[in-house]
Amino acid sequence: MNKLQAMEVFVQVVDAGGFTRAAENMKLPKATVSTLIQSLETSLAAKLLHRTTRHVSVTADGAAYYERCLRILSDVREAEESLSRTRLSPSGRLRVDAPTGLASEVIVPALPDFFERYPDIQLELGASDRTVDLVEEGVDCAVRGGQLGDSSLIARRVGILHFVTCATPGYLQRYGRPAHPNDLLRHRCVNYFSSRTGKIFDWDFTRDGERVQVALPGLIAVNDTNSYTAAGLAGLGIVQMPNFLMEPMIKDGRFEIILNDWISDALPVHVVYPQNRHLSAKVRVFVEWIAELFSNHPAMRLPKGPPRTASTEITI
Repeated sequence: MNKLQAMEVFVQVVDAGGFTRAAENMKLPKATVSTLIQSLETSLAAKLLHRTTRHVSVTADGAAYYERCLRILSDVREAEESLSRTRLSPSGRLRVDAPTGLASEVIVPALPDFFERYPDIQLELGASDRTVDLVEEGVDCAVRGGQLGDSSLIARRVGILHFVTCATPGYLQRYGRPAHPNDLLRHRCVNYFSSRTGKIFDWDFTRDGERVQVALPGLIAVNDTNSYTAAGLAGLGIVQMPNFLMEPMIKDGRFEIILNDWISDALPVHVVYPQNRHLSAKVRVFVEWIAELFSNHPAMRLPKGPPRTASTEITI
């Protein structure tokens, strides 16, 4: 038995909450994962996991051993990196998740630069507006827009999203142009709902100290950026979207800005990763590259301010 491999498999099983998910994340046969765990328990003369047909949980011995495995594996990786070229040229498989719009319009077009810098990294980029469970799904880090909920993740703020309210010329010709956010109550709007909770998000507007936040009527609600854009272009209603996505369609006349003297709340963009996972060289360089990418994007760079006394990385 390769003890280090068995430790890595054990940590993956605990993180993923099961043998099947761990096997998928490590690209190993499930039988191999099961055999390694059994061999590890035999060599330790201790039961590390409680197994049922539907659930895997950690024993008291397993919990203590898990914490030690994390430290040992972290030390091994740091030792390997200190004696190899990975600090200068990180390598290996990197799994990243990002919202659909940010992935297709910002991250993917810039990837040639990333691969020119780090040619030995194999990137697996998941693009969806669903909030993935990084630990359970074996994702190294994720780019997320919006306010972050409570979790055990480390977050680094890298950018900001500004929103504009728009409609197609055909819609405005048919239904008229609203002059005040309250006028939207008499219009059709394309709503967006959370894929996690199913809740439809309110719309918000601010002007000269006046704030309006309201749930708006609509024939359709979606939870994907591409579908949201398509619904707006089909004339199904007014949309409110990040300006970096809308700008090309405003320039070519597919959308027109409405209520442009009103401002909607901006949303932060973070890179997040599990705090109990060793921040490998490949994750570190990707996080730094994303931060640089957003800092050079005119629509999403963070406003300049006084230097922070604390780290830009926070636990959420």
